[in-house]
Amino acid sequence: MTNSALTTLTSSDGSAIAVETTGTGAPVILIGGAFNDRSTVAALASILAPRLTAVTYDRRGRGGSTDFSGDYAVEREIDDLATVIEHVGGAASVFGHSSGAALALEGVLRGLPIDKVAVYEMPAVVDGNRPEPPADVFDRLVAHIAAGDRDAAAELFLTEQVGVPAPMVAGMRNSPAWEFLRAQAHSLPYDVAVCGSRLRLQTDRYSTINIPALVVNGDQTWPWIQTGAQALAAAIPTARREVLSGEDHDILNKPARLEPLLTEFFS
Repeated sequence: MTNSALTTLTSSDGSAIAVETTGTGAPVILIGGAFNDRSTVAALASILAPRLTAVTYDRRGRGGSTDFSGDYAVEREIDDLATVIEHVGGAASVFGHSSGAALALEGVLRGLPIDKVAVYEMPAVVDGNRPEPPADVFDRLVAHIAAGDRDAAAELFLTEQVGVPAPMVAGMRNSPAWEFLRAQAHSLPYDVAVCGSRLRLQTDRYSTINIPALVVNGDQTWPWIQTGAQALAAAIPTARREVLSGEDHDILNKPARLEPLLTEFFS
């Protein structure tokens, strides 16, 4: 059994960031995507912990973390990640899922002390693989949140940013899972901000990454995610790409499928 330690750090703007560490070995920070708090990566942390120190944290405004600034700037999340890295020894490897993958790569691009980076299914529009989200999604999300309408924010993000068909989202609104999604909806502008303008793949920026990188996707996920992963791996000179047979975007609920890849890559 591995020991787990929960602490609260203070980011540069005074926001509280809840961080949990489990296991021993080299530190690996696990970053969830939209609608995620640290509970969604807890199973992955547990399965990695025998050989690595798995570090999970609530991105600002979620779970046990606060958001002092509320300006939805990418810089705030970069500062938070830097604070977590400093807490675990001043350097770490990072894994990100979905928009958490975009945040992990942004940390690398902005010079944080990241040794290795692995990403799973970062959303990216490339070569017309899907329509770009409308340019005003960010502003409309912020307006919904300012009005206190988290349901509208969650629905907007799912339908127009992610591309989930409206009837499917309507079904989600009637499911028990909706309350969890709704609870995180006020943080969604951060996910839009970190993924960049209209989800366009930032090929020129990613071509400057020179640390070991692992780009992973499932072969049962949306086709646009698969072509995006292929283009991302091609853009990063140091990247290795892996495709998991039979898997889709819901990989965090099947951590055993990621464990061999991540343990080998980060060890």
